[in-house]
Amino acid sequence: MEQLPNGFTLDTGKESFPLSTDSMILSGFVKLPKNASVLDLGSGCGTLGVLLCASDPGCTVTGIELNEKAHQAALQNIQRNNLQNRLFSICADLRSVAPRLPAGSFHCCVSNPPYFSGGPASQAHPLARREDCCAPEELFCTAERALKYGGDFFLVHRPERLAQLCACAVSAGLEPKRLRLVRHKEGGDVSLILLQCRKGAKPGLILEEMYLFDKNGIPSQEYRKLYHL
Repeated sequence: MEQLPNGFTLDTGKESFPLSTDSMILSGFVKLPKNASVLDLGSGCGTLGVLLCASDPGCTVTGIELNEKAHQAALQNIQRNNLQNRLFSICADLRSVAPRLPAGSFHCCVSNPPYFSGGPASQAHPLARREDCCAPEELFCTAERALKYGGDFFLVHRPERLAQLCACAVSAGLEPKRLRLVRHKEGGDVSLILLQCRKGAKPGLILEEMYLFDKNGIPSQEYRKLYHL
């Protein structure tokens, strides 16, 4: 059982990924407007939803998750944290649910999507890590449809996929506005990227950087803030 800020807890269950750095840094990267309605694409056991609800008492989050066991774990996390009126989980394939989403009904979308493209080499990875059911093109098109004009899509991914992600975003009508490069260690290689794209925005990208540990292995200020140390 993971202890989260403000008394919230998270049980990832056996079928979901444990609470990861990816989800933590994404939740810290997200900027929500007041009383935001959020759509979580590939929500798993509700990790991002619980994190956002823990940090923002006014937001509501709807998650779409393909895996039934992860969805059941999300329902348990909702019940355990008394979030029945703020956090919701839908067990569905986002490719089939996207056309049925009310267009322009969410202020923000978030996603910690699969990192590995499809193909024979990816079969060693669990489905939740592969793009078989969640290709970037489908992800951005779903986010664009769900977002209000001026709404933001926040996601975390691998740095080597940046060019493809930006191309998919622009093609779907979402303009990359903010990019944060994440290094595990100060001065090291970029290990993750955080990207914010806005529906209906003009071109103009803000570049940010952060590292989790300094050269001596001491947690950075950003790391300590994320984990409330």
